[in-house]
Amino acid sequence: MAGQATPVPPIDVDAPADGVRYRFGDQHVEVDDRLLERLRVVCTKVDTDDASRVDAGRDWWPLAILWATAGTVPARPAVVARPTDATEVSGLLALCNEARVPVTPVAGRSGVCGASVPVFGGVSLDLCALRGVGAVDAVSSVVDVGAGTFGVDLEAELRSRHGVTLGHWPQSMELSTVGGWLACRSAGQYSTRYGKIEDMVVGLDVVLADGRVVHTGGSPRAATGPDLTQLFVGSEGTLGVITGSRLRAHPVPTEDRRLARGFSSFAEGLEACRRTLRRGATPAVLRLYDEVESARTFGADDTCVLVVLDEGDPVLIDATERIVAEECARSAAETLDDALVERWLEHRNDVSALAALARRHIVVDTIEIAARWAALLPIYDDAVSRLRSLDGTLAASAHQSHAYSDGACLYFTFAGQGPAPDDLGWAEAYYTQAWRSVMEVTTAHGGAISHHHGVGLNRARFLAPALGGAFETLVDLKAAMDPRGILNPGKLGLPSPFGGAVWP
Repeated sequence: MAGQATPVPPIDVDAPADGVRYRFGDQHVEVDDRLLERLRVVCTKVDTDDASRVDAGRDWWPLAILWATAGTVPARPAVVARPTDATEVSGLLALCNEARVPVTPVAGRSGVCGASVPVFGGVSLDLCALRGVGAVDAVSSVVDVGAGTFGVDLEAELRSRHGVTLGHWPQSMELSTVGGWLACRSAGQYSTRYGKIEDMVVGLDVVLADGRVVHTGGSPRAATGPDLTQLFVGSEGTLGVITGSRLRAHPVPTEDRRLARGFSSFAEGLEACRRTLRRGATPAVLRLYDEVESARTFGADDTCVLVVLDEGDPVLIDATERIVAEECARSAAETLDDALVERWLEHRNDVSALAALARRHIVVDTIEIAARWAALLPIYDDAVSRLRSLDGTLAASAHQSHAYSDGACLYFTFAGQGPAPDDLGWAEAYYTQAWRSVMEVTTAHGGAISHHHGVGLNRARFLAPALGGAFETLVDLKAAMDPRGILNPGKLGLPSPFGGAVWP
């Protein structure tokens, strides 16, 4: 494959590799010399050096970025295994299952909820070498893609060699991999047109906890029992390790349309978006910002900015543009300079401020949730109010980032700072309160506590209340598919044989 993207850490750890402290180290599982020797027989590369283990002990979880400024990493694996194909993954899992050693699948480690943190040690299973585009069915527009393929490399090859696009553009495009997208039910910024990753996947290659390899799906639709592909999509490596996928592609669009509007209130903007989707228009981008974010992002005061971008067949996008314009006019929206869309495109993936804020000991994070249209405004009002009521809050705001016929995603941003800049205890307590506020509000209004960032470690404590009685079905499924509990323990709030919850 032409591209060679690699994992990029969010910030340097302020300590030498052999002097790093670990936030979750009380229940660490080691790999003994005998197992290490056997792992090196079945896997091309197995690293045990301090630098590799420190690197594998963290992802882009914002709280962990703060910890890094104090020379602390969430956890460390005993070893980092780097298989080159599914056969090596199978052999490694079979050995770890036999030895009852935890395995945490990782790749780009761009997740922001700690899903790739090896909280109980054991083996960090780096899948980055399982990369590349395989077979391409040009007639059916289906492509085979390795789980370790980075998004930026995938899109470049699909466009340059095959004239197609996946249409999946997450903010983490240069940092994340296909396997990570699938494991966490990722959404791209163009999801209103193309859908989320679960809408794009046709089938999967998965290695189970005991080393068995299974292949799921393959047809556009089927009535052959439960959809086993979707069983693994979103399971965050707790039910099996995704090694390959078959994904739907689309012709590279030949045209696009852009417009920007300003609304007198967030409520008016949401209603215009709802009516647009209700009429069947699905522009690739339909993003509405509240007044705070409109001022911060676009320099637009006293208005709620809506940016719209669509691409594809000109006949379809002409119709979509007309519907959007009509619905905005119904709400007396102000016509803004279309250059605001270009401004959004230029800055949409910029995460450079995270490290700088962490160095100033400012707690900052985003929380994305999803809900029906009827619940969006109550959730927005209640969540922003609760965030702003917390001592130390500097800012709390939101935008609507992905829209569908029945509802949309709200994307909250909060920032806070304590009275003592170096007090990480305060930072953790504030962070915990902020997350609890939004999760409780969302659950109370019947929303989904995550739209596309997943659950991981940070949302784990909220999943059982969110799922209600269905959570026990998830627990039973985990027990049946991974009876020894070796796959990514500590995530999704599932019970683990290696110890209890480590966060908060």
